[in-house]
Amino acid sequence: MCLAVPAKILEIHGRKAKVDFGGVYREVDISLVNARAGDYVIVHAGYAIEVLDRATAEETLKLWEEILSQ
Repeated sequence: MCLAVPAKILEIHGRKAKVDFGGVYREVDISLVNARAGDYVIVHAGYAIEVLDRATAEETLKLWEEILSQ
């Protein structure tokens, strides 16, 4: 099974972005999407594959928290 996880873009440097996975920071490739700092993206295998609106991202993160707390 593959998982794609939402993250918030903090900084962009060319085709790479520093993202926040809820306190875990990583660098991901954003060349597949048109994203800006502050946007939420779905990340799979180190690539941002979709830009999410804030409401969808927050709902998805809430569901992740519920799953992980069980």
